[in-house]
Amino acid sequence: MANRLAHETSPYLLQHADNPVDWWPWSAEAFEEARRRDVPVLLSVGYSSCHWCHVMAHESFEDDATAALVNENFVAVKVDREERPDVDAVYMEAVQAATGQGGWPMTVFLTPDAAPFYFGTYFPPEPRHGMPSFPEVLEGVKGAWADRRDEVGEVAERIVKDLAGRSLAYGGDGVPGEEELAQALLGLTREYDATRGGFGGAPKFPPSMTLEFLLRHHARTGSEGALQMAADTCEAMARGGIYDQLGGGFARYAVDRAWVVPHFEKMLYDNALLCRVYAHLWKATGSDLARRVALETADFLVRELRTPEGGFASALDADSDDGTGRHVEGAYYAWTPDQLTAVLGAEDAALAAAHYGVTEDGTFEHGSSVLQLPQEAGPADADRIASIAARLLAAREERERPGRDDKVVAAWNGLAIAALAETGALFDRPDLVERATEAADLLVRVHMDESARLTRTSKDGRAGTNDGVLEDYADVAEGFLALAAVTGEGAWLDFAGFLLDLVLDRFTAEGGAFYDTAHDAEALIRRPQDPTDNAAPSGWTAAAGALLSYAAHTGSDAHRAAAEGGLGVVKALGPRAPRFIGWGLAVSEALLDGPREIAVVGASGDAVFQELRRTALLATAPGAVLASGAPDSEEFPLLKDRPLVAGGPAAYVCRHFTCDAPVTDPEALRRKL
Repeated sequence: MANRLAHETSPYLLQHADNPVDWWPWSAEAFEEARRRDVPVLLSVGYSSCHWCHVMAHESFEDDATAALVNENFVAVKVDREERPDVDAVYMEAVQAATGQGGWPMTVFLTPDAAPFYFGTYFPPEPRHGMPSFPEVLEGVKGAWADRRDEVGEVAERIVKDLAGRSLAYGGDGVPGEEELAQALLGLTREYDATRGGFGGAPKFPPSMTLEFLLRHHARTGSEGALQMAADTCEAMARGGIYDQLGGGFARYAVDRAWVVPHFEKMLYDNALLCRVYAHLWKATGSDLARRVALETADFLVRELRTPEGGFASALDADSDDGTGRHVEGAYYAWTPDQLTAVLGAEDAALAAAHYGVTEDGTFEHGSSVLQLPQEAGPADADRIASIAARLLAAREERERPGRDDKVVAAWNGLAIAALAETGALFDRPDLVERATEAADLLVRVHMDESARLTRTSKDGRAGTNDGVLEDYADVAEGFLALAAVTGEGAWLDFAGFLLDLVLDRFTAEGGAFYDTAHDAEALIRRPQDPTDNAAPSGWTAAAGALLSYAAHTGSDAHRAAAEGGLGVVKALGPRAPRFIGWGLAVSEALLDGPREIAVVGASGDAVFQELRRTALLATAPGAVLASGAPDSEEFPLLKDRPLVAGGPAAYVCRHFTCDAPVTDPEALRRKL
């Protein structure tokens, strides 16, 4: 027997390749082995930047005695939830149904037929806080399997039956309208934290997709309340410890209500979504803070997450070496007054402490503080603060960096492509558009086969073995559509079309619903299907959004109908749980607005053409799509039969199958959008 993880592409699985536990990756062979030995399967699910996953690995999976107990009585299977979101989703649903809560590491015991019968998350090495120790759990499950097998079988059968019965009847009952979106806004207003921004209590997550809905709702209806909630939340997060004041980019969430102390890992999806939100907030308000944060976050993505192949890595760890050989959460980011003085000298350290809210007692652990921005620097101090920030960043570079999960996840790269393309176009940063294009090229080259099927992950330019799930197809299509608008290259629209045709063929369910896995994917105990937007858009709502944009570009009824069918779930959930269907609400705003189709024709070197194009890119109309190029160009369907006006550039705006007269004046176009 041996640990079989050495040849995997997942950094998380590779972290466990040297454990004394005889790990298997998720595979038919692992379950065959359990059948042959007549033992249960121990399924352990986590991800590389998960703090408690590292803790349990260190305490239990690196311990020889615990490993011997596992190896003798179980077949141990390790899963990276970011590589296999389908496996994670199915068993997490079972854990939550059985225990009322979930989380990672997830620990589930299965029969050799993959049916779950005992659940938990983190188990400590010895009993504490009323929790049994992991060895006690292993002994208990071993005993139940040996002496009460019938009971185990009945429990497993009941759970599988329960899960199978939980199919979703959402969709098909019409699209959300004015009333549902107004109710969703009202629900958000009730949960809004008016003093600190954001929604709900601690822990507080950056509500990127809800913010996108609020900005779109404001653009469509003029609601000042919606804009205020979005702008105030964005400002509170950008001034808080959840935002990296030196290097840009956002941590996963704040452990408190006031955004002070983050859970320090930085995820690609959060930063891609937030970069785009701040860019859109700038479109709505012209806020300097929004512009700065959008650009700093884009620069963070490129500087710290870009891989040598041009894709974007999944995450940075929360923990790193604190200089004494101990791995400590936040060690890379936190500062004490003494550390400031050592880098800056006494006078500048005092200014830095006041500017960044560093206190003698500390806002974090062991007298250290997370840098915040209680107020902007005054004009007199701006240069001095810039110099302080540069010196602190340089000093921080000398610290041991947090680990990086280098696998490239298709879906999250799609989100990054959309964010970088739009941010680059809005702020005249062609380098960001180039980085977006390079990531898109990598997805086409490495993740897509000749029939446009996607592989979910790659590492070091080598494709992994897991098929793409719905969110991969939808988010990559979203990224390609944004790139098409910004570059004027119709090939990206074509690639989005290939992916969305596969969504229609392989992921649709009855009554307008979607499945998370393809019709021909590996069969699990249940076919996952989750419409809620949590850390990132669900595959379901992301598909509805990309299908809607593609239909606006091409006039395709099939894609439009599929988008509308998928939005039935927003009609059901939007008024009841608006925080958990934020992207669905944002897409619904686009549907209610049209979305508008903008075609700008002219010669690329013409100044008026460029100005019309820029005006279109600055449009706040929800979900507006843009095609630009020479009149009657083959690049985009929207350019067909769109002639120049009096020999000069023109913009055509259509919605709901009706078109306005073409305009040649950028100011007139701005008023329409």
